[in-house]
Order: sequence, then structure tokens, then C-alpha cells
Amino acid sequence: MDFSTVRWEEVGKASIETLQILGVSGLFTVIFGLPLGVLLFMTARSASIKSRTVYIILSLIVNILRSVPFIILIVALIPFTRILVGTATGVLGVIPPLVISAAPYFARLVETTLREVDRGVIEAAQSMGASTGQIVRRVLLPEALPGLVAGITITIVTLVSYTAMAGMVGGGGLGTLAINYGYFRYQNEIMIISVVSMIILVQILQMAGDRLVTFFTRK
Repeated sequence: MDFSTVRWEEVGKASIETLQILGVSGLFTVIFGLPLGVLLFMTARSASIKSRTVYIILSLIVNILRSVPFIILIVALIPFTRILVGTATGVLGVIPPLVISAAPYFARLVETTLREVDRGVIEAAQSMGASTGQIVRRVLLPEALPGLVAGITITIVTLVSYTAMAGMVGGGGLGTLAINYGYFRYQNEIMIISVVSMIILVQILQMAGDRLVTFFTRK
């Protein structure tokens, strides 16, 4: 292998695209997934028939979206993605399917994390007359913060592998670089660099997430 032939500007561009995809899709995943997870938790524990019905419908939708493999989902969503952002390829085109795939996954992590909050703390807040919104903002989310940060870390690490799969349909980033040069043009150097770059990226994300979890746990 001859790494002197590698076009490092292409590697740098692809790395930046991967970070852009992760940043934007991760942000929107949290924006949509967090309230969805809270809603799942609140409706699941409610005795109201209306709330239980909402939980069953939301739970079904979340399960369906989580059941579809990402590579199939991204292809199936191409018409919708084109309507939404004007393209189904590149950095912009891969973000909507990433968010639609990851937000339900993150919502389940949020729901599971909130279940671990001590019910006594919630009941104490209720006995003091706190509204549902106050319980969520001042009790549930602060108490579950270390678990939520861990969930965000897991979700973003999962998004790294999704971006690689998106390379099969021209999604941009290191995945597309590996497919276009490493697979179709047999440039093994590019494939190795892409894989190593993604491994390093995952290690950095996981370490940063673990440190944040430790920080919020000690507070």
C-alpha cells in the first residue's frame, strides 16, 4: 500500500462532513427524541384511558421506526427527503433519515432512564402541588441527567455507524469516501484511513460522554 497517493484534502473534507452530519443530526435527534421519550414515560404511567391510548399509538410508531434497518429506511425516505430539503444526497440529504431513525431510538433510552428515577421523589413533588410540567423540568430531567447524557452518547455513537451506511447512497462524509474510493476503486489505503478515522471518532465521543456522565453523577 502506498499512502503517499492518498488525497488528504479529500479525507479532510469527508471528516468535516461527518462531523457536520453528526452535529446537526445529533442535535435534532435530541430535540425530537427527548420530548417524545418524556411523553412515552408520562403516558405509560397514567391511569387515564386517553393517555394509555396515546402511549399505545406512540409506542407502536416508535417500534415500527426502530424495526426498519437504516439502509432500507434511507432509501424509502428519498422522496420525503427531497421534498423536505431539496436533495437526497450529500450532507443535507442524509440528515432527515438519520433523525427519523435515531429519534425513536433515543426516545426509548429516555423512557428507560426516566423509569429509574425514584418514585418517592416524584410523589413528594406531587404532594407539594407541583404541576406535570414542573415535575418534568425540576424533578425528572435533573434526576435522570447522568442517564440522559449516557443515552445521548450511545445515540451519537450509533449515528457514526449510520453515517457509514449512508455512504452507500451518497450520503457524504467518511462513509461515502470509503465506498467511492476504498470499495469501487480498490484504494485500500482510503478504506483503512476511513475506518481508523471512524474508530478514533467513536473513542473520542465515548470518552467525552463518559466524563460528562461522571461529572453530572458527582454533582
